[in-house]
Amino acid sequence: MELTITQRRENRLLERTEVYFTIAHEGSGTPQRSEIRKAVAGALGGQSGIVILDWARAEFGRTATRGYAKVYKAKERAMELETPPILIRNGLREAVKKGAPAAAPPAPSPKKEAKAEPPKREETKPEPPKPEPKKQEAPAKAQKKEAAAAKKEATLAKKEAPAKEKKPAAKKEGK
Repeated sequence: MELTITQRRENRLLERTEVYFTIAHEGSGTPQRSEIRKAVAGALGGQSGIVILDWARAEFGRTATRGYAKVYKAKERAMELETPPILIRNGLREAVKKGAPAAAPPAPSPKKEAKAEPPKREETKPEPPKPEPKKQEAPAKAQKKEAAAAKKEATLAKKEAPAKEKKPAAKKEGK
């Protein structure tokens, strides 16, 4: 695996070095993210820091991979600037699992446990049936049905009305 840095840029404002690279990997598949990060760190030599691999794409039909990485001088700065998915991919942050409890419930105090009495069961009284509301919707539904029937009759009447006769278009005199 040969790593060639194609472009290097010092970004002093964000306190990082931005690197575009190409990796030739003949005889093997696309290298893992961890292998690429180690290779970038080795290629930069004396710089020690946190390498964040932003993207790496294998070129179709070739045994080469192009990519972009950022090297931070301090881990804290990388944690501030990078997005959570990038940090998770590079192993600097743990993925949050859905459905996991946010915090454990507080433990009961030992004094209360010693005097614990069986909980008293409250008897549930059945609720009396509620009177059903009067149905006033029936007249409204009947009115809607009548209106729909009236609309149908109106459209049928329009269709049955004698259509106006169309006069044939005058023929154009030509050559």
